[in-house]
Order: sequence, then C-alpha cells, then structure tokens
Amino acid sequence: MSTTPRPLPEETIRLRVREEHERLARELGIEDVAREHHARPAENRFTASQRPHTTVLYGGLTWKHERLIHGALEGLGYRPEALPCPDVAAFQTGKEYGNNGQCNPTYFTVGNLVQHLQRLEAGGMSRQEIIDRHVFVTAGACGPCRFGMYEAEYRLALRNSGFDGFRVLLFQQSGGFHQAGEADGLELNVDFFLAFLNALNMGDVLNDVGYQMRPFEIEEGATDRAMERAMEDLHDVFRTHRNQRLDGRVGALLTSLPAVGGMADRAGKFADALLGREYVSALQGVADDLRSVRIDRTRVKPIVKITGEFWAQTTEGDGNYRMFPFLEREGAQVLVEPVGTWIMYMIHQAKQENTDRAGVTDDEAMPSQWRVDKRMAADLRARRKNAALSLAEAVFTREWRRLREALGNVPHELTDQYELQRIGHPLYNSRAGGGEGHLEVAKNIYYSNKDMCHMVLSLKPFGCMPSTQSDGVQSAVVNQYKDMIYLPVETSGEGEINAHSRVQMALGEAKVKAREEMERVLERTGLTLDEVRAHAEEHPELQDPLYKVPHTPGLIGTAANFVAHVHDLRAGGRRAGAPAGAGVGSPA
Repeated sequence: MSTTPRPLPEETIRLRVREEHERLARELGIEDVAREHHARPAENRFTASQRPHTTVLYGGLTWKHERLIHGALEGLGYRPEALPCPDVAAFQTGKEYGNNGQCNPTYFTVGNLVQHLQRLEAGGMSRQEIIDRHVFVTAGACGPCRFGMYEAEYRLALRNSGFDGFRVLLFQQSGGFHQAGEADGLELNVDFFLAFLNALNMGDVLNDVGYQMRPFEIEEGATDRAMERAMEDLHDVFRTHRNQRLDGRVGALLTSLPAVGGMADRAGKFADALLGREYVSALQGVADDLRSVRIDRTRVKPIVKITGEFWAQTTEGDGNYRMFPFLEREGAQVLVEPVGTWIMYMIHQAKQENTDRAGVTDDEAMPSQWRVDKRMAADLRARRKNAALSLAEAVFTREWRRLREALGNVPHELTDQYELQRIGHPLYNSRAGGGEGHLEVAKNIYYSNKDMCHMVLSLKPFGCMPSTQSDGVQSAVVNQYKDMIYLPVETSGEGEINAHSRVQMALGEAKVKAREEMERVLERTGLTLDEVRAHAEEHPELQDPLYKVPHTPGLIGTAANFVAHVHDLRAGGRRAGAPAGAGVGSPA
C-alpha cells in the first residue's frame, strides 16, 4: 500500500485556516468586528416641479463667462446665480470644514459655496429653506487628480458646516447630452449644452480681446466699461434666445414617432446652431461699441502667456494672487488661456484613447486572431466613434472661427491639439492623464517658438501632482531652448508677496527682451516712435482695438509688430507675395 498521504478536501483546508486565524486573533486581541462601510448618501432630487422656485448656483470661471452663462440658464427657464469670485476668506472656510491635504482650488471653491450659504443664513433665510430652494451645479471628472474628489469635498464641507442635505449636481465633462431624465430639474440635453458652449466660446473671445485692449487703452478704464456694456448686451441675447422646436403638422407627426422625432429634433437644433447668425450678429454689434475705445499700440510691453492647472490659470481672484491685474500693473500684456482649448483637448484625448483601444473588448473571451468578423466589427465601432469626435472637432472649430471673424479676427485661434501632441509627446507622454497632461510642456514650447510670447508663466496649485510632473520635464525643456523665459508658480492661500516677487524678477528679463526687440525694429525700419504715433493719429483706424495688425515673422510684441506694419503702410503697402514686415523682424 502507498504511504503517500491523501490530500485534504479543499473545504477542510479552508475551515482549518479560518480556525487558526480566529485563534491567533483572540491571542493578539484583534478579533474581527462588524464594520460599516461608507456609502454615498442618498441625494435629494431636484425635480422639474421645483425649478420655478429653486436657485441654481454655479461658479469657477471669469466674470465674463459667468455673466453669459447666467443669461443662457435664464433663457432655458432656470433661476441662476453666479457665486462671487473666491477670496482668501473662502479659502480659510474651505480649510476649516474640508479635509486636510487638498489643493487650493478645492479649498477656494468649496469654501466659497459654504461662505455664500452662510451669508444667506445671516440675511434671515433658514437653513432648511436654503437647502430646499438652492442647488449647486459643477463639473465632475475622474483620473489621478483631486478634481475627481471635489464632489465628496463639497458634501463633507456642507455637512460639517451644518448644511447636510444640500444638493450638489454634477455633469461629467466626458458625458453625453442626456444624463438626466425629463422629470429631473436640470435637463442636460442638446439645448443646455449648445447654450453652455456658446456662452463659453463668446466669453473666451471677448476675454481675449479685453486683455489685448487694456494695456494699450488711452483712457484708463475705458476697456472695462466697454466690456461691462458688452456683457450686459450679450446677456440679454442669451436670456431672450428661443431654441428651435418642431412645430406645425410636420412637427406633430415627427413627435408622434419617438425615434424619428427625437433624431429630427436634435438635427434641427444643430442645424439652427450651425446656420443661424444670432450670436455672430450680437458679437458684431458688441464690436461696434468696443471700437469706441482708442488704443496706443506703440507702448512696449512684454507678452506673458498664462498656462498651468485649469482653475488656477483661469480665475481672476485670490486663487492665483490676482495675477492678471498684477501683471498689467507691472507693464505686461497678458495672453490668457481660453476654455475652448480644454474642450478641444478632451475631444482629442477621447479620440486617442479610442484609437488605442480599437479591437479591444471588455469581454474576457477576446476575439481570436482568426475571428476576422469580430475584429472587423470592433474596428468599425472605433472608426464610427472617431468619426463622430472628428465631426465635433470640426464643428467646434468652425463656430470658434465664426466668433473670431465677428471681432475682426483679433482673438487668437484655437491651438492645434495635434501640433501640441507632436511637440509635447517626446518629452511628456500624451497618454498620461491627470491635470492638463502634456499641454503644459507643449504650450511652453509652442508659444515660445512661434514668436507669440516673451515669457511663459505657469500657475498651478501647491502640491498638484500632474503639474509637479510637468515641472520636472520643464527643466529639460528650458535646457533645450536657451532663450525661453519660463516661470512656474505654485499658488496657495498664502505666499502672495513671494509669488509676486518671483514674477517681477522673471518679468524684468521679459521687459529687456521686449525693449531690445523694439530697438531692433526701429533701427531696421528707420522710424522713430514719434513718427509711428503721428501716422496712427493721421489714420484713426490704426487706433481701433479691433484692427488686425499682421504678425511679422521673428517679432513677438504688439508694439514691434505695429511698427513693422506702419513701415509697410508708409512704404506704400507690402510687396506682392511678401508677408507683413518682411525682413524687418528676422535676425540679421
């Protein structure tokens, strides 16, 4: 007979292991106890019946964007209210009621909401009334960034501050049109997204124009006054806008067929958005008012391109030490980053991910090499998705260009995402997610090498992991491009004086660069600044803020390009086939 012991049954082994585990736990005093795992709290619904008496709170962008979003939401039948720009007090409130170790955009935005609700309570409104009659809407996301945890931070701070049950509504940045049912108070449908995107785009182009006008305005404050009038005019356009509907007998017939009617309704809305000229005409009307501001483009000012983390590079308050007005007081021209770049980046990344996953399925039984039918079906699905995303890119770019044309093409074009990927990928993998991914590295190279700025200032939250990774790569970028002036600034609720001091030192180098550029242009054209100003006085269109000054290769500054342009005009126009200022800005 064999002396080899027979193996124990699997159930017996598991029983003995569990018994031994329990014995050791008793000896060490670490017996298992029942644990109550965390679950997301049940959300109080925001329903359509509550919409007439419920205020929709939102915020986080510039006041120009938020004013237009206010008009868009009013036009859709909501009662919107933009939160004030977050200040240091909001930051301190966020730290008081939130978790430790968050980035400062979390503290500023979370604290700003709590602070606003506290002001409502101090004004005589009860907490229950505040909870019942208000909702907060914000964007959501996922990935290796704290932004994905903002919803949890809002809920924690609201609970800790005594507003438990306050409704926080999220729409995912990568979500589709119908993320809510018809009975929900916030309908994220075609009408909502078209109005929202139009408001963002118009806010972008006007924000760009404002920062191009203000440093050169002859009458101080004229730009801000004109911009306030423009925002009110456009706010009324959004507020009174009526969305396209299926009307008449044909509309009734199509509506009676749910599948066909829904498709026809969406197609009609997109056609109205693409072919209609309501927003373009409104911008053209605003342009006439902006032209009342006279500007002097002979002022030598270094151009500072703003990059960094989305919120820190966008906000105009204490969240980035009020960096934009500080730069303008110090004699710089600020080149801001539009929200449109981020939208195009998300579309581009979705296409990239879809291309990378072509042929991959979630099924554990992957299609074998010989199953040509399954491989072809997976490839066809990927191609269809990319075709839809490519169409979204084309439509978005077309609408952006229409708005630019309404303002004389003065706003900058959207940066080509494929060019940014080509530039940035060798240094920072474009598949890496989180924050702005490869954009920080790519923008630094792009704007510096394309003669679009004298200096790049990257604003990011203290301890932001994706931006910290980018900074590590930027050292190699700066080492490769010796003439580049690049400064990263980590923002927090404190340290404003230190940050401004660092910016002043880097800006000093940019000012020298701009002055040397101007001296070179004046020498090569043989003009003086007095002669250039006199020519502008004789030709009032040159003082028009929406007059498009051509870009001269090799030149960066507004003043230098303007001198080169005046030189061409005085010489009787450009030579046939020659770019503006040909030979003026190129190195000797």
